[in-house]
Amino acid sequence: MPDQPSITVSEFLAHAPSQLELRVLAGAAGAETRELTTPRIQKLGLALAGFTHYIHPGRLQIVGQTEISYLDELSAERRRQVIRNLLLERISCVLITKGLEPPPELIAEAEEAALPLLSTPVVSSIAINTVTDYLQECLAPLTIRHGVLLDIYGLGVLLEGASGIGKSECALDLVAHGHRLVSDDVVEVRRIGTERLSGTAPELLREHLEIRGLGIINIRDLFGVSAISTAKNIDLSIRLERWDEASEVDRLGIDAHAIEILGVHVPQVLIPVSPGRNLSTLVETAVRVQLLRLRGYDAAQTFVARHSKMLENTGDRSQESEAGSKENL
Repeated sequence: MPDQPSITVSEFLAHAPSQLELRVLAGAAGAETRELTTPRIQKLGLALAGFTHYIHPGRLQIVGQTEISYLDELSAERRRQVIRNLLLERISCVLITKGLEPPPELIAEAEEAALPLLSTPVVSSIAINTVTDYLQECLAPLTIRHGVLLDIYGLGVLLEGASGIGKSECALDLVAHGHRLVSDDVVEVRRIGTERLSGTAPELLREHLEIRGLGIINIRDLFGVSAISTAKNIDLSIRLERWDEASEVDRLGIDAHAIEILGVHVPQVLIPVSPGRNLSTLVETAVRVQLLRLRGYDAAQTFVARHSKMLENTGDRSQESEAGSKENL
């Protein structure tokens, strides 16, 4: 499992949603070194009341109306003591919501400790949801898969296989059929939540496809903006293997196979590759089969059930025939 990603407070300030309208009130010197390592948000209320062990490093700390009202009721000396007891070196940054004015002691202590003290005019509930959504995406566990990611009939399909097996050529044919390219060669896969995988292309490779003999081509320029997608959930994995190397091909399609990516199981189909096989048609068909399975219909299982029923009927007729022969005797 890859290491948990992190971002500095400086990066958070640069890329956070614009609707937050973030401002730095104090502690700007620590923005380059203090890091956010989790999308979970924490409110400083309990810590201000003396329960400082509840402070979790790596989290953004929220100070809202309740916390400011509590501090305003204290004397200046008591406020200073309460703030110093927070163990400011353990805090990544503090975000004051609703455009509230923090007490001067908080500004002074944050500046001295190089603790980034931020402000937003947004109310706490919206700020928490917005920051959480943003951090869940940029701090999601990340891994790299070498393959091609496409949007086919609404499903995110990851094509994988050995180098030179024809993944990019197949992707080009699928794009020509009206499907959408997300990424070629390198796919950045992030786990969003516990069960969802999102795939994107590295910024340098976006919209491009490498075809042997043609070089690097720009899909947007050739097929238009509708032929590309910036991100897609990964719903199906299709592995391409050379015919003579594909030793575990399920001829009936009864057994369900899956691969694990970042702890999430993704259905997988193995397609043997040989000269003369139309890969794009096979991939489209595999996606259609998966869509039918998601709707509760499985052709292979239906076929097996019909075959079993036929055998049962044949057995019943044989028993009836045998019983009739015995009666005649």
